[in-house]
Amino acid sequence: MRTESEQAELRAALKERLDELVAEQRRYSDSIAVAQRERLSDTAGDDQIDSGSKTVEHEHEVAVAGAISERIRQVSHALERIDEGGYGFCEKCGKPIPAARLAAFPSATLCVSCKQLEERR
Repeated sequence: MRTESEQAELRAALKERLDELVAEQRRYSDSIAVAQRERLSDTAGDDQIDSGSKTVEHEHEVAVAGAISERIRQVSHALERIDEGGYGFCEKCGKPIPAARLAAFPSATLCVSCKQLEERR
């Protein structure tokens, strides 16, 4: 079990990470909007290769934006678990998640065993 001081420190670190991710998402969304406007306005003379390149570029942008959104969701969930008192315990089996795992991945919700079982499915 963590002390209140450790919980506050962890909460502050997760909140800082959340703020960083939200700022990154905002910057990325702005750059996607600019790139999209440029792609739409600069289509004269495009051949199939140009169109394909633009499509691949857009798909990559969407994938990165989705990954940022997922990280935001994970960190927000970790903050909720701190508030509810469930942080640091596996959501499947209820056992404590090892400190080393939480240090490497602070928003982990599953212990190593349960995560491995989930990935095998």
